[in-house]
Amino acid sequence: MSDTPLKPDAAQLAHEVARRRTFAIISHPDAGKTTLTEKLLLYSGAIREAGSVSARMGGAAATSDWMSIEKERGISISSAAMQVHYDGMVLNLLDTPGHQDFSEDTYRTLTAADSAVMLLDAARGVQEQTVKLFTVSRERGIPIFTFINKLDRPAQDPYELLAEVERVLGIVAVPVTWPIGSGPDFKGVYERPTGRLHLYERTEKNAHQAPVVSVAPDAPEVAALIGEAAQAQLVEDIELLDVALPAFDVGEFRAGRMTPVFFGSVLTNFGVEVFLHHFLELAPAPGPLTTTVGEVAPQDEAFTAFVFKVQANMNPRHRDRTAFVRVASGVFHRGVQAVHGRTGRDVKLARAHTMFADERATVDEAYPGDILGLINPGTFRIGDVISSRAGVNLPSFPRFAPERFVIVRPRHTDRHKAFRKGLEQLTEEGVVQLFYPAQGARDPILGAVGQLQFEVFEHRMKEEYGVELYLDQQPFRVIRWLDRTPEKPVRFGMLVHDQDDQAVALFRFEGEIKYFQDEHPEVTLHDAPGAVEVVRL
Repeated sequence: MSDTPLKPDAAQLAHEVARRRTFAIISHPDAGKTTLTEKLLLYSGAIREAGSVSARMGGAAATSDWMSIEKERGISISSAAMQVHYDGMVLNLLDTPGHQDFSEDTYRTLTAADSAVMLLDAARGVQEQTVKLFTVSRERGIPIFTFINKLDRPAQDPYELLAEVERVLGIVAVPVTWPIGSGPDFKGVYERPTGRLHLYERTEKNAHQAPVVSVAPDAPEVAALIGEAAQAQLVEDIELLDVALPAFDVGEFRAGRMTPVFFGSVLTNFGVEVFLHHFLELAPAPGPLTTTVGEVAPQDEAFTAFVFKVQANMNPRHRDRTAFVRVASGVFHRGVQAVHGRTGRDVKLARAHTMFADERATVDEAYPGDILGLINPGTFRIGDVISSRAGVNLPSFPRFAPERFVIVRPRHTDRHKAFRKGLEQLTEEGVVQLFYPAQGARDPILGAVGQLQFEVFEHRMKEEYGVELYLDQQPFRVIRWLDRTPEKPVRFGMLVHDQDDQAVALFRFEGEIKYFQDEHPEVTLHDAPGAVEVVRL
């Protein structure tokens, strides 16, 4: 394989860009995100049988979950990247963490997405974590689909759900499909653009595509299939929807002011395939990337990609680190020589792969929108740019401000070497943020948005590096980066340094900041270090 970048064929590149859809799924915990991921894989043909979270005690675990703590707790805390082919299109699916303590990982993942699917529980509506992630998605400027799930269980009135989406999220909600019944009486969905009724049957353990009958709402057999009362209600709903709601506008959707709404049951596969068809039609293809040298368009000849995630020990057989990158322009060829923007060094991208759960496959070629895993010996950091052009970097990259802090040390001194390795790799991938005291004992301090991040760090250190830890909770809740080291000793707050050796102050509460500023007027405080976009929950 040549080190020289190959000049891509312009027509082929444009064709490949046009058929790609790179998206993320966002939801409150337990809304069914992992199950939706599975069912999209099922309907695309990537897997033959879906294993859901609810079936883990008696069957296979979800294909997209691979870390042991995820399987134990029935949660998703790492962002998996999967590629599937469906109906001539290429879907790059970013499965984001569902737990609020891992919003930072979700936020970074959304930088690699061109659209998002917001998953709601039909009984609970718009929940707290959904609001946060919706806001993040809107800030990133990506269009949002809404899938209202769990219609096979007792659910809120669909009109009330639409009103709640509009009231809480401030976006116009236009239903593309409409539910027929709910709970045990949920039969299927009405597809408004086609005027067709899709009625489903359950399959054994809901593991296979649901058989479907598609008919017109006024077809003679409908009354026998769903009952006369349900048919009458459906006809009334159709008339009301057409009169009372605005027409769907693709321009408003792409601008983030309107969301198409789909109803269904991911568990039973009702409404999933209809959603998938509309998603492929409406979701945008890869768009331009803003860099320090201007916008980089997907059709640009020069290969460009950026790192949005680093993950250690994805496969215990390999014990290596993977840097997840999104291709932004040009064509990736295995073995291509590129420039690492942050350091200016030449790098040869000889080992790239795609991930499916913890299985990896070598990639010889990739196009804009595709997600690659690069073997990372410590070269790549989150936010790095790799390009066939020199001097290309991102102007900023999101980082959440930690709100909890612990001092960490190994329980057994003979495991110190493994402790250092685990600390380096897990902080590199962003599980927690790492700081060191400026004076006194040099025991590292970890920062996180929430407690679960510390629990995951502790679990992975034990499982993957064989190191048991002492975690000593600290009273600090506020962090600020400093433009210089204070001239005299710090009395208010604690002075530490981050991984890049920049001075940082930790405070117990906001009021301490004023005391600090009064004593150290020569110091300017910042919400974030350098070219970093800070996010506060």
